[in-house]
Amino acid sequence: MVSLKKHYLVKFNYDLCKACGICYTVCPTQAIRKGKGNAPVIADEKACIGCKQCERLCPDFAIDIIEKEGEDDHV
Repeated sequence: MVSLKKHYLVKFNYDLCKACGICYTVCPTQAIRKGKGNAPVIADEKACIGCKQCERLCPDFAIDIIEKEGEDDHV
């Protein structure tokens, strides 16, 4: 059986982000990490599993997780 790994685009709206740290605290794969001034940065976009915990818990609605079309990897 062939399994496919989906890929996701992690987008931040830094105009809305208040650098609270919730996103990188809840990220189970550490795809998002703490950057300069506590602002979130994408450490490894390929590590994102698309759970959307960061997107759901962001109080500022500053994160979008978008599934990339046609970029599945065979696992």
